[in-house]
Order: sequence, then structure tokens, then C-alpha cells
Amino acid sequence: MRLVVARCSVDYAGRLSAHLPLATRLLMLKSDGSVLVHSDGGSYKPLNWMSPPCTMSVVEPDADQVDAGVAEIWRVSQSKTGDVLLLSIHEVLHDSEHELGVDPGLQKDGVEAHLQKLLAEQIDVLGDGYSLVRREYMTAIGPVDILARDHQGASVAVEIKRRGDIDGVEQLTRYLELMNRDPLLAPVQGVFAAQEIKPQARTLAIDRGIRCVTLDYDALRGLDDSHSRLF
Repeated sequence: MRLVVARCSVDYAGRLSAHLPLATRLLMLKSDGSVLVHSDGGSYKPLNWMSPPCTMSVVEPDADQVDAGVAEIWRVSQSKTGDVLLLSIHEVLHDSEHELGVDPGLQKDGVEAHLQKLLAEQIDVLGDGYSLVRREYMTAIGPVDILARDHQGASVAVEIKRRGDIDGVEQLTRYLELMNRDPLLAPVQGVFAAQEIKPQARTLAIDRGIRCVTLDYDALRGLDDSHSRLF
């Protein structure tokens, strides 16, 4: 991972446009090709980012940009969508690279692990004719929670969260990109399943062709029958 602290402005162009004015920010360049722009606030979420597959090139600024103080421009292009992230670097305050190695992946808490077990046992919650292939299907970047097949025999990758947010959708997107390269699995559809799914995560999932399923933990445990309730 490369970490750069720089005074920069950032522009995103594609399906939507966004601009971050000149300020000092942390730029993270990961080995998977993703680029994230962070400020010293806002918790863990980046201000803007580009997800893989993408490529980065360094572009010389034009005369007007040089006069404005731009030393170099980083152009990050998304290979599939054509979206572009432009980082206008005015001054680099820190630049370092670190080898993090292979991450073992997130260790799920009790509720999340139990949700996975219950859904695997009741896979028809996802739809009639669904069948379980296996839990914890391993990919090159970690295990997807459930690999299943739908009523037509097509592969379905299911990512399970207690609370579904944008990071979970991004995680499932990375799994799907890898799994769809396997001719024995492709085409692989995605299902994002959680007890609660945030509106932004649902919007992103739908935009990427990922189906969202809200899980009723009590119903899966047999403690609540939603069909027998009056309200």
C-alpha cells in the first residue's frame, strides 16, 4: 500500500460529477488498484474513491494549471465504466509504501456467523428453487459467505451482514468480479443480505445489479412467524 499526504484538489467525472477543493488529504493507493481520498475526519469513509479494475497514470499539468500551483496530475480511470478520478497534486508532504501481505479477512461476530448458518439451512428464503452449494466459498481475496444456485441452476454469491452498508456492497462487488472470471461459475449473480440495509447501500447495490434481501433474525431462528402476525 502506498500512503501519500498531499495538498490536492480532486475531481470525479462519470455517471456523476464531484469536486473537492484544494486541501491537505491522505491518498491511499492499494495493491488491487483502488485509490481512496481521505480527510482527517469523517470516520473511516473516504471523501472520494475509485474502485478496481482501474489504472493510474501521471499527467503533466498545462500552463494554466502550473500557474495555479499544480505540480502533477494523477489520472485514475475505471476500466469498465470509463469514470475518471483526477487528483491535482500541489505539494507532497509524505510518500511511503508498505507491504501488508495477505489479509486473513474479517472475523465475523456471533450474530453474523449465526445468520450465515441459519440462511444456509433455510436457503429457500432467497427464493423458490434455491439450493446451497457451500458456505465460506473461498476466492483469491477471501471467502464469500454463501455460494448457492437459483431455480435455473445459475450461480449466486451471497454476502451477509448484520447491518448492510456501502462497504459490504463494495466487498461483494470485488468477490463477483473475481468469481465471474471463472468459467465454471459464470455468470454469478450477487445477493446482499442483512438485517438492516442502509438506503445508500441499497441504491449502490441496485445500480450494480445486486439483489438486496432483508433478513428477519427471529424468523430464521423460529422465534417469530411473520405470516401469523396481525401486524
